[in-house]
Amino acid sequence: MLAISRALCLAVCGAALISPASLSLAADAAVLKPRVPIDQIEEARSWKNPFEATAENIEIGKAIFHGKAFCVTCHGRDGKGLGDIEGLRGKLPRNFTDKAWQAARADGEILWILKNGSPGTDMASFVPLVLTEEEAWHVLLYVRSFGQP
Repeated sequence: MLAISRALCLAVCGAALISPASLSLAADAAVLKPRVPIDQIEEARSWKNPFEATAENIEIGKAIFHGKAFCVTCHGRDGKGLGDIEGLRGKLPRNFTDKAWQAARADGEILWILKNGSPGTDMASFVPLVLTEEEAWHVLLYVRSFGQP
């Protein structure tokens, strides 16, 4: 099942094969570039997650990430965005374990991406087509847990 999910992600994300030596594990400028349009970023950054990062809320987010929202298909079980698959290149899904990316994004920016997609990437919008806003906030708590020690 995981192989099918990864194959689906490769087809959707357009990743191609290259040599392992050319993979970059650290965030680059393109990854850290804001995805929210400049005229909307201040508002998006003001949005705060109404749910606390409790173990229960993170588990709710995890269930949605691995289930209904099918985030796991592209971002992987460990949140690395398929960067752990040797030989992939191109615009890979976001690596949620990247501490620089985690620090660069406000919760509201991530919610904006879940609502609108991520311009310049293959990330589509999920709210309200797949997730409610409440579910998205829970997923975000789980995404944040990937950046924790």
